[in-house]
Amino acid sequence: MALQCGIVGLPNVGKSTLFNCLSNAKAQSANFPFCTIEPNVGVITVPDERLTKLAEIVQPQRIVPTTVEIVDIAGLVKGASKGEGLGNKFLANIRETDAILHVLRCFDDDNITHVDGSVDPLRDKSIIDTELQLKDLETVEARLQKVYKQAQTGGDKQAKLACDVLMRYKEALEQGLNARTVTFETKDEQKVARELYLLTSKPVLYVCNVDEASAVSGNEYVERVREAVASEGAELLVVAAKIESEIAELETYEERQMFLAEIGLEESGVARLIKAAYKLLDLETYFTAGVQEVRAWTYTKGSKAPRAAAAIHTDFEKGFIRAEVIKYEDFLHYGSESAVKEAGKMAVEGKDYVVQDGDIMHFRFNV
Repeated sequence: MALQCGIVGLPNVGKSTLFNCLSNAKAQSANFPFCTIEPNVGVITVPDERLTKLAEIVQPQRIVPTTVEIVDIAGLVKGASKGEGLGNKFLANIRETDAILHVLRCFDDDNITHVDGSVDPLRDKSIIDTELQLKDLETVEARLQKVYKQAQTGGDKQAKLACDVLMRYKEALEQGLNARTVTFETKDEQKVARELYLLTSKPVLYVCNVDEASAVSGNEYVERVREAVASEGAELLVVAAKIESEIAELETYEERQMFLAEIGLEESGVARLIKAAYKLLDLETYFTAGVQEVRAWTYTKGSKAPRAAAAIHTDFEKGFIRAEVIKYEDFLHYGSESAVKEAGKMAVEGKDYVVQDGDIMHFRFNV
């Protein structure tokens, strides 16, 4: 499932440093704007303690985690919507992603130049928001030109529907609001809205990049951001990218855990960020567990069994017969598939079963 989160932000806020921590693909990280011209894509393993516990019980030949793709996009600057600073290329890269990780600089460091001369995460957020909103407004107005006359004179119901959706977006964007603040009630409206692929309609996670002293509790910059994004319904995560880069260089799991304990963290910022990105994309995980492999599979939250089965192979969806389902907690409690069956805890589900996060699945199909 090639869903992607794009890391965006102004130059020199820590995007590429963070990306390097997330991925083995090393983006160039330097103290000047535009050091990352082409988007770097990293396929990141999603940490999941449940996979480890299942493997301890089953003792499989291999363990296969699920993944999420992270794209490091070069720093946006003021005027990007008009093509400034290779803006058109950057905006096109953002458009191709499914969700946005918006990195904000929330630390002071005289050795790292800020493109606007001072540290102000709210100003930085406003610059990015404005550029994306201006590009969306351009998209909306261009589309309106095509459908407005049809809606007014042609009696075209679909054109009128599109026109209504576009006008609501236009009104919000002109007020400096992101498209994601506009909600639609009917499925037809929602379909039209999705097909516009607006930049500011994408789900967003604000990542506050802080110094070591602020890694646990945040700082004044973080609190200002938290207050500013409260009305957006967006998530916020505090990460110290510099510390994360140091953790990434440690060779063993034990060393990393000791380092985290010393600074008062239970889990690394990178692990928390990957999990948050997975959730941002509206993804969940089910498992298959056998002696050959214990594996995590990605599906979109709310999917029914046949659709979720397609993650393994499209034939599983086409020829779906039934799904044998074991709850993760039951598998842990009884210690094996056979013991779960004997206890009557394995369910047989049909095409309408909505898969739940953590389900252990076995699909029956015939093509």
